Amino acid sequence: MASNFFNPLEDILLSPNICFLTGEELSSSEEIINVFPDWIMDTYNLRGKKFKMMDQVTQIKYEDLKLPCSEEAKMAFIKLEDLIKTAFENGYEGVIKLPEEKLFLWMGKIVYGILYHDMIIEKQRLEAREKDFNLSGLLKERYSLFHLMLQSLVRPVSFSPLKPWSFSIVKLKYSKDIFHYRDNPVNLVFSLGTNGFGIIACLQDNGAIKNEYKDLLDKINDTVLHPVQFEELCARMLYSNYLMQYQPKYKFNFSDDGLEISTIPFEVTDHKALFAKWDDKVYAQVLAGYLEAWGYTTQNIVKFPDGPISFLIQDYSEELVSPESISLPF
Repeated sequence: MASNFFNPLEDILLSPNICFLTGEELSSSEEIINVFPDWIMDTYNLRGKKFKMMDQVTQIKYEDLKLPCSEEAKMAFIKLEDLIKTAFENGYEGVIKLPEEKLFLWMGKIVYGILYHDMIIEKQRLEAREKDFNLSGLLKERYSLFHLMLQSLVRPVSFSPLKPWSFSIVKLKYSKDIFHYRDNPVNLVFSLGTNGFGIIACLQDNGAIKNEYKDLLDKINDTVLHPVQFEELCARMLYSNYLMQYQPKYKFNFSDDGLEISTIPFEVTDHKALFAKWDDKVYAQVLAGYLEAWGYTTQNIVKFPDGPISFLIQDYSEELVSPESISLPF
């Protein structure tokens, strides 16, 4: 059974002649799939626009971000896209009804697709300098596990009740014409805002981030957030993901019926907390990246002796800030 699974990260196999998901050899360069699906590019008028890659220098047109893909995988993705498209058209109420695994596969393909191109860019850059491209042991393990989980689209893979990922979905003051996407491929974090909802996904955190923010998410509940509040929530979760001090672990049970991936709960010791100590100065740098559209910088996010500004939580009462009290444009 194990031989049916493909691991392109072991030897950094990024060939246009091999399906990115299954490892199947392809007979034509036309056997491809878009990283951002056609319906996303058409709905949000993304064709011709450029996506900035991880190196912050290279920009690739959305329609040129493609993956080599077998017919089997392509048909499975088309079926998945139909499900996701319908849910997105129905806004928040449609998205919260999606099975988590379907959302994971849809988001995962986009994140992995961008990562695939990031690795090609870095590989070509190093080859031009006659150097070899490789990944650290940690990243190779993280991406290999992520890729294995993505194969559940076309292979018999099941997950334990405790999932390897967590999704936080909130109501958001975004129209159906907006598609606001961010990702952090290194840490496998993804956020998206459109059509009345926002999603923050940590694709390999074993549910830890959502659990860490349970109280805040409970306060948000059905509140329709101002976009600046959503951006702050994204920044908080991204930084917390970065602070995690334990690596996610899984148990793999291969059988004739397929592969079962069991998420192992974090075993936190008295000597090391699940998250490293929060640093307001570092967090302010992260938050500045999310609030730059409103003119905020690290300098005006933190004002001594107070901590970083917050559009989510009131300083003294710890209650949720009312979105209607925020005068910033959206």
